[in-house]
Amino acid sequence: MGRPKTFEPDDVIERAMQTFWTRGYAATSPADLAEATGVGKGSLYHAFGSKRDLFSKALECYSRLGEEMTEDLLNRPGTAKERIRAYIRALVDADLDGPVRRGCLAANTALELAGRDPEAERTVRRIAERVVDLIEARIELGKRDGDVAADVDARVQALLVQNTVSGLRIMACGFERSTLYAVIDASVAGIRQPAV
Repeated sequence: MGRPKTFEPDDVIERAMQTFWTRGYAATSPADLAEATGVGKGSLYHAFGSKRDLFSKALECYSRLGEEMTEDLLNRPGTAKERIRAYIRALVDADLDGPVRRGCLAANTALELAGRDPEAERTVRRIAERVVDLIEARIELGKRDGDVAADVDARVQALLVQNTVSGLRIMACGFERSTLYAVIDASVAGIRQPAV
């Protein structure tokens, strides 16, 4: 009879996610993962498969946590423009206030594994598309509530916001907060209020 697991799988995946996020996929060694998770290499791979399998689970964890945060921030009281600005600022603030400026795990993965890992590419695209869908839905709600002009193309604005977010997460590695906030303000300018 094998020894029982002495760790919580979700906690291990989240710790692995943090390690991949900070170091990148290629630079994260099995020893790094064992140290970060507190689980021996053999037990880690027995429970989760290969490093690549664990990375897939880490990306899924990142996606889930990100989606929860996005929905929470976008659904708080305020206009669509206010909520989307607050959402982007929260991402930038998290990047700037963390111990290491590491950007976005999904964007980092796209940059690191593009053209070499179709599964990772599909996951990153799905993460981005889900965020676009949430932003688009918030803009459409703003149109129904009357705080966004009826002629605003919600899909195009959501795509622009997502593109800006991706760029900001990279810029946060070296630019100051005031510069990033100026970019945020410019990016939400197209979410216009109805003319009075």
